[in-house]
Amino acid sequence: MTARPAPAPRLRYGFGTNGFAHHRLDDVLTVLADLGYDSVGLTLEPGHLDPYAADLPRETARLAGKLDRLGLAVMVETGAPYLLDPWHKHLPTLMSEPGAERRVDLLARAVRVAADLGAPAVHLCSGPAPEGVPEEEAWKRLAAGCAEVLDLAGEHGVALAFEPEPYMFVDTVDRFLELRHRLGDPESFGITLDIGHAHCVESRPLLDCVRLAAPHLLNVQIEDMRRGVHRHLEFGTGEIDFPPVLAALKTAGYRGPVSVEIQGASLDAPEVARRSLEFLRGAEPS
Repeated sequence: MTARPAPAPRLRYGFGTNGFAHHRLDDVLTVLADLGYDSVGLTLEPGHLDPYAADLPRETARLAGKLDRLGLAVMVETGAPYLLDPWHKHLPTLMSEPGAERRVDLLARAVRVAADLGAPAVHLCSGPAPEGVPEEEAWKRLAAGCAEVLDLAGEHGVALAFEPEPYMFVDTVDRFLELRHRLGDPESFGITLDIGHAHCVESRPLLDCVRLAAPHLLNVQIEDMRRGVHRHLEFGTGEIDFPPVLAALKTAGYRGPVSVEIQGASLDAPEVARRSLEFLRGAEPS
């Protein structure tokens, strides 16, 4: 009698700290661990872990101990929209002149934090293209900035997990692949695939996006969304059919975090996190 293949390991679920804006970071981690999450998407920002704080090394070391005690893995994220400019979201970018050096400095700080926390990668995105800059010039600037950060990340044993973001310069998996090719297809330059974002803006079917991204997946973010509307929704309130998506991630052999990304959850964060984990566990094929 032929033995049946062993079932694929279950997916590892996380939750982003940007959905807990009104909680202290220590409390966020405790809540997530108590709910049964496996990991946390840690956005560097003043309310939680400020990358510009004078005591950053000491606080990072303390945080590493807390994560270890709670059994939580971590992915370091750099998507705080107003961290570098209080008036303009996601500016300056790696394509800005002047200003790119400030984004490089932030990402360098994130790499060092990731190394100290034992995080495998730093999440980043392109931001918008500078107004009036030709597309080819924007590509060159973005690739040059990514290459500079990649060199530093390599010194610390940290990868970069680049996220295509709706209405930014790099907004699709295909454009991520273009950027990766311009960098020479380095192994340490992978993708953060946001499932809601792919449903929102990609021209190809969502499952095709998962398959295209699969060889380079370092991080997955997940939420519900409606086509053409960049608004992160709770599961079951948008249009996405999640069991096939989760099945595709398992079939691809993905073992990284699948992190809930609902920034608007903060006023009811513990319950949103509870409902989200229950939904994902129920939707995941065995």
